[in-house]
Amino acid sequence: MAAPRNIIIEFTPVGNAVKVSAICEDTGREVSIVGDRNAGKTELEMLAVRKLKYVMAKDEKPVPNRRGFEV
Repeated sequence: MAAPRNIIIEFTPVGNAVKVSAICEDTGREVSIVGDRNAGKTELEMLAVRKLKYVMAKDEKPVPNRRGFEV
């Protein structure tokens, strides 16, 4: 899968912090970060999108063959 095109960003205040969730509309994959409430909204959004892209790229890599068996 290529980089996500449509991303939903959600900001949720939690005490002195803010939880930022990034959701890919195409796959439903969701990641979240927690940042300082005083940090810039753009910076937090960029960080969440970067994490989403990282996780989605990591999911694409094939798992190497392991010895043994799975139950």
